[in-house]
Amino acid sequence: MNKKGFTISEMLPLGLTIVVLGIGLSLGLTVLADFRADQTSGSDAYNGTSDAIEGVNKFTAYLPTIALVVVVAVIIGILVRYLFMRG
Repeated sequence: MNKKGFTISEMLPLGLTIVVLGIGLSLGLTVLADFRADQTSGSDAYNGTSDAIEGVNKFTAYLPTIALVVVVAVIIGILVRYLFMRG
């Protein structure tokens, strides 16, 4: 069978991937914050950890957008399959 587009059955793995990604990023931020707390303010380790925390925070800000794109892609895939693959 030639499969085109997304199906509803693919939403669960995609959703779980986003949830696991969010949990992993959250735990990573916690570890980085704990590590930074043990460093001397102004040191290279402190500044590097602060930069890492800032970078991960910027990435986590995109998670809602990523989730929205995944849902829209699944909906478009379902519509394409329904409208163009009938018969």
